[in-house]
Amino acid sequence: MKLLSYIDLFLHYPKHANASILNQFTRQLTTLSSFLPTKPTNLNVLCTKGQLQRALLEMAIQGPEIKFDGYNMLLNECVNKRAVREGQRVHAHMIKTCYLPPVYLSTRLIILYTKCECLGCARHVFDEMRERNVVSWTAMISGYSQRGFASEALHLFVQMLRSDTEPNEFTFATVLSSCTGVSGFELGRQIHSHIFKRNYENHIFVGSSLLDMYAKAGRIHEARGVFECLPERDVVSCTAIISGYAQLGLDEEALGLFCRLQREGMSSNYVTYASLLTALSGLAALDHGKQVHSHVLRCELPFYVVLQNSLIDMYSKCGNLNYARKIFNNMPVRTVISWNAMLVGYSKHGKGVEVVKLFKLMREENKVKPDSVTFLAVLSGCSHGGLEDEGLEMFDEMMNGGDGIEAGIEHYGCVIDLLGRAGRVEEAFALIKKMPFEPTAAIWGSLLGACRVHSNTNIGEFVGCRLLEIEPENAGNYVILSNLYASAGRWEDVRNVRELMMEKAVIKEPGRSWIELDQTIHTFYASDRSHPRREEVFLKARELLVKFKESGYVPDQSCVLYDVDEEQKEKILLGHSEKLALAFGLISTSEGVPLRVIKNLRICVDCHNFAKFVSKVYGRQVSIRDKNRFHHVAGGICSCGDYW
Repeated sequence: MKLLSYIDLFLHYPKHANASILNQFTRQLTTLSSFLPTKPTNLNVLCTKGQLQRALLEMAIQGPEIKFDGYNMLLNECVNKRAVREGQRVHAHMIKTCYLPPVYLSTRLIILYTKCECLGCARHVFDEMRERNVVSWTAMISGYSQRGFASEALHLFVQMLRSDTEPNEFTFATVLSSCTGVSGFELGRQIHSHIFKRNYENHIFVGSSLLDMYAKAGRIHEARGVFECLPERDVVSCTAIISGYAQLGLDEEALGLFCRLQREGMSSNYVTYASLLTALSGLAALDHGKQVHSHVLRCELPFYVVLQNSLIDMYSKCGNLNYARKIFNNMPVRTVISWNAMLVGYSKHGKGVEVVKLFKLMREENKVKPDSVTFLAVLSGCSHGGLEDEGLEMFDEMMNGGDGIEAGIEHYGCVIDLLGRAGRVEEAFALIKKMPFEPTAAIWGSLLGACRVHSNTNIGEFVGCRLLEIEPENAGNYVILSNLYASAGRWEDVRNVRELMMEKAVIKEPGRSWIELDQTIHTFYASDRSHPRREEVFLKARELLVKFKESGYVPDQSCVLYDVDEEQKEKILLGHSEKLALAFGLISTSEGVPLRVIKNLRICVDCHNFAKFVSKVYGRQVSIRDKNRFHHVAGGICSCGDYW
């Protein structure tokens, strides 16, 4: 330690110090080094043996005798070990001995500092360079880009073009990763034109970065165009396009492309599988998900945390919480994302008690700090699980700042939903008035739903009118407000709401439901006639209607948006996509096999009742995942308690 202290004194002494003082430092270092065991003086040998501290001592002793090769050896060793303190000693030695490093060594210093997250030092070296080449510019741009300083990276790239330095494929690939957001995307399109002019578009690195940029901007067709034009594809480019589809919710396209690329011999890594699992989560394709899990195990891929988190998310969203929990329990290391994935899984299934228990375990282990998403999952779980007191207690803890997490608008939304479910509509309304945020459509919608369930017409009317102002294109708001008026017998108001809806030409998003059988996903739309077995399905649906009516089922015609006669309303209701999926499931599976249906929208009251009769009359367990949550129906009773 004493030797290194002398080195630091020597290196940090003023640059223009008296020569006799510097000579005195050198003699002291030489004297002290004589007490050490015999050692080689070749810096190459020292660096090869990993003796960086010895090499630094030798550097200080040799003083101005160190030239390019010595500095190169030392800097390479510092870069490999990410040894920023030692790298600074080498840098200081250059300055003290008045050594002017060539472009190559200055670039190595930039690389060292950027790898060690010392961007200020890297930029200082860059700015002092009398001469720069494409590698120097690219290294500095890469440093900014990798650390999230997108605007600095783009600005530096523009400076590079003005300096008449010609970018190469690595420069383009690097700068494209900084083209995010609206302005960044526009710059990215301009960079694409530069790439095209210089004929770099078909280079694998550049092509992968281009398609990633387009995919992240939601321009998946442009991304696919770039992908299809690549002369060769590697795992990075294949993963980027699959991930692009999955992140945009184009799950079937992601799955279809993955299967095609597998047939073409694509090699996959853990990121590819994590992206595919995201798509399978959206589709709730459990059989496909199990197959991917088995394939990962057979290939003996490293089980990185991101892949395990994706498996937890997939199994949870596919309705198999037991598998999700097994993976969670067997994880050697859990991040906050791991805990959140499991908490959200329990919450979506209405398992409020399990949510609270798992959160307590997280706090007891005290290895990972909860974040805002953690509290959102817990509050949502308490709301869906009917744990009113626990949820309010959790929210009070947040407000007191015990965990250092500030309550956001999403947390307020969960509490308002919780109060509404408990019938405390007035308290929920009061909380909206005093919260420090402008209420969103989602918050007003949650309160309107509570008003409908608990027949609070006064608040519901006000909330409904606010919603129609905020999002006049949302058909669901008209339906709920109309149902609220209908439950109060205010038929004139019902007609006014329906007329307003027609006047504004509000179009309801098409309902879509799907069911997976033998690793094939069968999709149905409202009144769909496209399925190969459509006649069989509609015949079964009509048979179910007759059978269920005999058991007490009464179609809830308030769910029909159109002003038609009762017979036509009944026909429209029977054509709802989830009813067709359930009918198909009954004719395509053996007796007693559970039915799992996924819906793109919130399930309507009538289809919810219909599913309960499927469960009751046929003795089937029915699981329906809609836009908001899971509905597990057994013996005619739903896990949501008929409130969702």
